Amino acid sequence: MTESPTIMNLWTSSFRFFSALCLSVTLIAGTATADPIETAAREAFIFDMNTGAVLLEKNADQLMAPASMSKLMTITMVFERLKDGTLNLEDTLPVSEKAWKKGGSKMFVEVDSRVSIGDLLRGIIIQSGNDACIVVAEGLGGSEEGFAEAMTSRARELGLEKSTFMNATGWPDPDHKMTARELGVLAKHLIQDFPEYYPIFNEKEFTFSDIKQGNRNPLLYKDNGADGLKTGHTEESGYGLVGSAERDGRRIILVVNGLENAKERSRESERLMEWAFREFNNYALFKSGDVVDNARVWLGDKDVVPLTVESDLTVTLSRQARKSMTVKVVYNEPIPAPIIKGTPVAQLVVSGPEIETIAVPLVAMEDISRPGTFKRLTSAVEYLVFGPSAN
Repeated sequence: MTESPTIMNLWTSSFRFFSALCLSVTLIAGTATADPIETAAREAFIFDMNTGAVLLEKNADQLMAPASMSKLMTITMVFERLKDGTLNLEDTLPVSEKAWKKGGSKMFVEVDSRVSIGDLLRGIIIQSGNDACIVVAEGLGGSEEGFAEAMTSRARELGLEKSTFMNATGWPDPDHKMTARELGVLAKHLIQDFPEYYPIFNEKEFTFSDIKQGNRNPLLYKDNGADGLKTGHTEESGYGLVGSAERDGRRIILVVNGLENAKERSRESERLMEWAFREFNNYALFKSGDVVDNARVWLGDKDVVPLTVESDLTVTLSRQARKSMTVKVVYNEPIPAPIIKGTPVAQLVVSGPEIETIAVPLVAMEDISRPGTFKRLTSAVEYLVFGPSAN
């Protein structure tokens, strides 16, 4: 049956009238930011790995000399080869005279010998060995220069748009640069994607060539949940650290650079890590499948459609100000049928003082079809005469 123009106009005008009403359901759920904290670091970046919430940033996107912290990219290149099966921990690589002679921190490899990938990784991660980095670079890239080009190319694929690598060690070079934010992103990649190899970062000592050296990461020697990653120091960079700690299922990643000495690096990184865990917490607002709200439906075979989040929603919030945050369900009322299950039809908006507003889609939990012509006509009349409560 063809619907008459009169009926169509009635439906259209009534829907436009009521869709101008914006339904907003408010829940008290959480908080905003903590009291600001100052840091002596020239560059700093701290975030919650679980939610991605940034807790502190200071010159986080400014290019800086990363020193040995850029060895995290060298390590990434090895981890990825191990994961794809083109390399294994027992494989050995030859030691060149260039690697043997390299200055700075060393694992003390012997020229013309061969060293296993497992030992080289520990030499880089625990002992920060420049010689080990060159062995890896020459063995996997043909030359250190070629390996550095591959590092930069892979970094772009990982979303590190500013980082440029001129060597495998972090040796001073005017074009060898990273940012604190991109070091944090790289740390997340190592932790998240290589759980089978990441525990090496938590080993506190390694002996090679009868020389025992301790891990340079000062956070590992505190009772604070720390389990990685890497320190760095050159005259240009100052003292820096990429660190991570996990407590009660929460993981914080910290990057600091430009500190005056090793003692200040240790003290400041510990202080900032404690602040991040103390002042912020993760709050689970809704799980996928939870009914967040029941939205009214316009001309459907059901009067309401339940809404849910597409995936679990957890937010990182300051403990201090959490009561000031609001959560609103926002949509145009009523939602016209037909509605397909899983279709985004509303938004969940998280906001509050000094918090960046978060908006996530809410999807329909059921299919809603349109009834017959007569039912739609009577529903439209009831809506116009009696208002939303009639539907």
